[in-house]
Amino acid sequence: MKPAPFAYHAPREVAEALDLLARFDGDGRILAGGQSLVPMMAFRLANPAQLIDINRIAALDRLETRGEALVVGALKRHAAFHRPVGEGPLGALLATVVKHIAHAPIRTRGTMCGSLAHADPASEWCMVAATLDARIVAASKTGERGVMTTALEPGEMIVEVRFPLLSPDARFGFYEFSRRPGDFAIAMSLAVLRLAAGRIAEARIGIGGLEALPRRVAAAEAALVGEAPGDAVFRAAAEAVAAEIDPLEDLQADAPYRRDLARVVVRRALERAAA
Repeated sequence: MKPAPFAYHAPREVAEALDLLARFDGDGRILAGGQSLVPMMAFRLANPAQLIDINRIAALDRLETRGEALVVGALKRHAAFHRPVGEGPLGALLATVVKHIAHAPIRTRGTMCGSLAHADPASEWCMVAATLDARIVAASKTGERGVMTTALEPGEMIVEVRFPLLSPDARFGFYEFSRRPGDFAIAMSLAVLRLAAGRIAEARIGIGGLEALPRRVAAAEAALVGEAPGDAVFRAAAEAVAAEIDPLEDLQADAPYRRDLARVVVRRALERAAA
């Protein structure tokens, strides 16, 4: 298949890209890595009349610690996270997760912010952003807004995502289930724990691939806080997730299978966090 005809634009400034988006009033699409958009265009699942290539905007290729957050610009590729980006648990967490994203050639072109913009339920970065309460900054000609949402308005583009830095004593565990390495995740979970006096003082449990949107599961977190880490409490948290979710059904898995996978991925993520 070949994409439908489109006009190509290559702005060199963010303001120029936003001008183009506003001018085309919903008919323009942003191209960064293109690892999701281009295949969709080839199959004509996406048919933008105007393609706005932001790869020449140097200001969007940034990765820096700003205050208490790690700021990732819209052109930062997945491959940038193959090694920890800075000291502390957050850099190690991102380096662990990125290895599960597709295959190496895709990671050299695809971008974190592009993944967030497409908001695939099986996106590892979307689940990480939801679990860590990341702030996604979207810009348009009318200004910027920062919200934890999967919906971009017409005329908006993601310019950066800000991940709050984790406490130095935070522990994390990530577990993903897919048919083969590099395939889309059928189920995954991220657990972030902080212990004090041998008990769980803080807990974040994120899930992805199981429902239409990635999210934190408050019931599972409540089952963990105040408890000593161990098999029984981890199983209780996993059961809380399984009881609460509304599982997706597709060619890869039906609802009962995904519910059972929820128990597995949450428990294994917790075990890795506590190890």
